[in-house]
Amino acid sequence: MNLVFAGTPAFAVPSLDALVHAGHRLLAVYTQPDRPAGRGRKLLPGPVKERAQSLGLPVRQPLTLKEIAEQEALAALAPDAMIVVAYGLILPPAGLAIPRLGCINVHASLLPRWRGAAPIARAIDAGDTDTGVTIMQMAAGLDTGPMLARAATPITRSDTAGGLHDRLAALGANLLVETLARLERGAIRAELQDEALASYAAKLNKEEARLDWTKNAEVLHRRIRAFNPRPVAHARFRGKPVRLWEVAGALGRAPAGAGPGEIVQAGTDGIHVACGDGRTIALTRLQLEGGKALDAANFVNGQRPAPGERFD
Repeated sequence: MNLVFAGTPAFAVPSLDALVHAGHRLLAVYTQPDRPAGRGRKLLPGPVKERAQSLGLPVRQPLTLKEIAEQEALAALAPDAMIVVAYGLILPPAGLAIPRLGCINVHASLLPRWRGAAPIARAIDAGDTDTGVTIMQMAAGLDTGPMLARAATPITRSDTAGGLHDRLAALGANLLVETLARLERGAIRAELQDEALASYAAKLNKEEARLDWTKNAEVLHRRIRAFNPRPVAHARFRGKPVRLWEVAGALGRAPAGAGPGEIVQAGTDGIHVACGDGRTIALTRLQLEGGKALDAANFVNGQRPAPGERFD
């Protein structure tokens, strides 16, 4: 097929690679404009732009696709389809109608559950036992279009949002290529989403990342995993901010009288902290403000946390 690809972050790179490997002709790669990053606020390209340039593909970075001139430029390419993977810009109805087969999106959830910006983290945070990817025909609404294919994967107790992100990116890339082959043969029947089952995955924010130790251990366990690598769960220890990157899979039982946030044990296997339901979580990777992220053994060796001290 003659395709236009639209994507920006690392999640979209495996899909771009898969399309090239499958022999599709990439007419252009649309990606968001370079953004300032780092202490020097230097303009840096996103992962999709870097990959497209390494593949010798033409790159376009419009500020918006709502302008008539940009829509005319897209129409001039005469694509069979436009593949959209975490692009980050809104495609207006006029843009959606340009490709012969429409615009096709790779979304990181089993739609209609978790429409929106943060489906991976929200699935972990909510305690879902599985998630997946959906290939859908884009429509005017947010992730509301007819579904062309879905593929599921379990969520384990060791999964972080970062690890699950990488697994879903690969799963989505493979499913995308399979779906396009079936679409080309006319072997796909689109399935409408059930609005009664829809849920929305709102963006994550730093306020949510502050742990409330009165919550039950399972909720806090999921929150730490869901907010890794961004925005990272955090608390305070000895009055200083501390980021909580990782947690052991098993929960423990706090001794009688231990209050929420209280350290009940600290060793190489983790710093065991009491939660609101009388159980404990074991923090295994922590980072004090201005320092490096440390495993539990190194954190304990450096800070000497003692039973009875608290995380706030």
